[in-house]
Order: sequence, then structure tokens, then C-alpha cells
Amino acid sequence: MTKIVLCGANGKMGHTLAGCIAKREDCTVIAGIDSYTKQYDSFPIVETAEKIAEDYKIRKYLENRLAKASLSKIVIERTLKLITVTIHAARPGVIIGKGGTAVDQLKEELKKVTSKDVQINIYEVKKPEVDAHIVADSIARQIEGRVSYRRAIKMAIASTMRVGAEGIKIQISGRVGGAEMARTEMIKEGRTPLHTFRADIDYALAEAHTKVGVLGVKVWICNGEVYGKKDLSPNAGIAAQQAQSGNSSRGGERRGGRGGDRRDRRDRRERK
Repeated sequence: MTKIVLCGANGKMGHTLAGCIAKREDCTVIAGIDSYTKQYDSFPIVETAEKIAEDYKIRKYLENRLAKASLSKIVIERTLKLITVTIHAARPGVIIGKGGTAVDQLKEELKKVTSKDVQINIYEVKKPEVDAHIVADSIARQIEGRVSYRRAIKMAIASTMRVGAEGIKIQISGRVGGAEMARTEMIKEGRTPLHTFRADIDYALAEAHTKVGVLGVKVWICNGEVYGKKDLSPNAGIAAQQAQSGNSSRGGERRGGRGGDRRDRRDRRERK
């Protein structure tokens, strides 16, 4: 039996689809999603407009409040009484603050915005140079600070390729360089294949608000190819990063121990 969640269930097309699905024996509607809760007899309607608006408020507030933390993405998960906000940032120390006081203050501020209990999880982005959102935001902030757009883009490309990305493509549109007529310019290096699902392409769009208008910055970064099933969960890659950091710290402890033994043996020889 195929279970279906019907979006726009209270509209004209939603009514038609619900009627067609009700006549079939191989599938059934388990729930509907719409902006107002007119209930059906056969399945419940979930109201989403308020939650979407609340998520938008949380994201905008955090993006403005934590602009200096180099945010990569914000994942919002909900239960009945709790909102869990997971923040991925290149500089988590800006969010945590001295002794964790900044996190507690941020939690209280989000409680006022949402009127619900909020839990905050913070994860560090290990390689911000290959994160498209951080790269695009960095270029936009430099353009707002009156840095030449060519210089900002070339510096971003050089740092990304140095870290090990297979390719990067950056496109900027608007009144570039304060020109009278808007235009689009693109600079790329390496390969960024957009025609295949196998390629691991990270994409982001950022806006630079200047005196002459708004400039749009688009970034595509190719991190190689994905074989097998790709992890599509919102917090993908966190477990692997934690395991990798744990292995590196254990290796450092072993190396440090051996180095100490060598120095001790050298001191004993000199004494003899």
C-alpha cells in the first residue's frame, strides 16, 4: 500500500486528487498539508503556514545576529514542545562566547522570538574554503566593503583550489563595478559538471547590498564524485567529522608519548 501526503489538500486540485486516490485500492492519503485546517473525514490536515513563517524568522534572526560567525547552514527540527536549532559555522567560538555565556543569551533571545523552548547545537565546519555558502557570503561582504570584485573572486578561487576542490565556478550579476548598465560575469577554474547526479556540487547564492544596488553572487564548488547512496540527512557528515577528529587526536597523543621517551633517553646518555 502506497502512503501519500497531499500538499494543497484544500484547493481545487487537492479535492480532485483526494477523490481519485480514494477510488484506488493500492494507495491511500494519510495526511494533507495546507495553510488552513479544513478537515477531511478520511485524513487529517496539518497547518504549515505558521511553522514556515516561524522558521523564516529564526533563520533571519540568526543570520543577522551571527553574521561574523561565518554560518554555513541552519537546520531546524521540531517536536511538540521543543525546537532544536543546529548551527553549522566556521567560527563556533563567536557563537559560544566566553564560558558559553553567549549561547545561553542566544537561547533566551530565541525563546522570545518563538515563545517555545529552544535547544541549540553547534558544529564546526572543518573546511570553510570548500563550503559554497561561506565562500559566497565572504565575497558578498568584501564587495560591500568596497573591495574589487575581481580580487575577491580570484582570492576565493585560489583558496578553494588550494584546499583540494576539483573545481569552482563563481558568477556575479548586477551593476558590477558601479557601471550604469547591469551585466553578468563568470570566472571558473577546474571542472564543475552540472549535468550528472554523481558529481558532488555545493551551490549557494548570496547578495551584496551596495550603494549602486544589489549584486547577486552565485558559487558552484565541485568536491569530486559520489559513488553509492548519498547521505541526504540535514546534518550529513557530522558523525564522520567527529570520528576523524577523534582518530587524529589519538594519533597525536601517541606521537607525543614517543617523542617524550626519546628526549628522556637522550638526557640519560648525556648524564653518563
